Amino acid sequence: MQRQGPIGGTAGIRIRVTGGLLLAAYLTFIAWFTLRPLDVPWVMPANLHPFDGIRADFALGWTAGVRRIGEGLALLAPLGVLLPMAGGRLAVSPLGSLVRTVAATALLSLAIEMLQTAVPGQVVDVDSLLLNTAGAALAHAVVVPAVRSRLRRREERRSVATVREEEPAPGRTPTIPRVGIAPWSDALPPSSP
Repeated sequence: MQRQGPIGGTAGIRIRVTGGLLLAAYLTFIAWFTLRPLDVPWVMPANLHPFDGIRADFALGWTAGVRRIGEGLALLAPLGVLLPMAGGRLAVSPLGSLVRTVAATALLSLAIEMLQTAVPGQVVDVDSLLLNTAGAALAHAVVVPAVRSRLRRREERRSVATVREEEPAPGRTPTIPRVGIAPWSDALPPSSP
């Protein structure tokens, strides 16, 4: 059974730190982008029925519907990669990692939707919640397993190379350095005059 620990060594620390910094920067951008007041003359009512907003956009035309889906999928998609990167674990269940990432993204998207109720010009839309979560799940499923597999193979190669360096060459008997004998002057107690 494999240990479910973080990536080892300085490379693992760099990945976790980089992931944490990128995650913080991205969440700051998302907060600014989604929670800033908009100056609009008219605001659509809140959409609390799944897929009604998407149907309405497709009724306006294919380009509007596809643009809406693309924007919804892309908004929180980077979280699908940044959350596991900030966690820094290589040996985890792919399904467990996907479930944790999707749950965290859904909760974050829900928090954004709830906070938007207090922002002028912003409206609650359940379709955004669904599309944002699906985008993060898609990004996670496409990128994270392949990257983790590649990093695991690199770690295994590095550990095999380290083991080979530590082993003596075949056919050679390891030698133990001999203990030297101290000169008599160092071994005898000091004499008193």
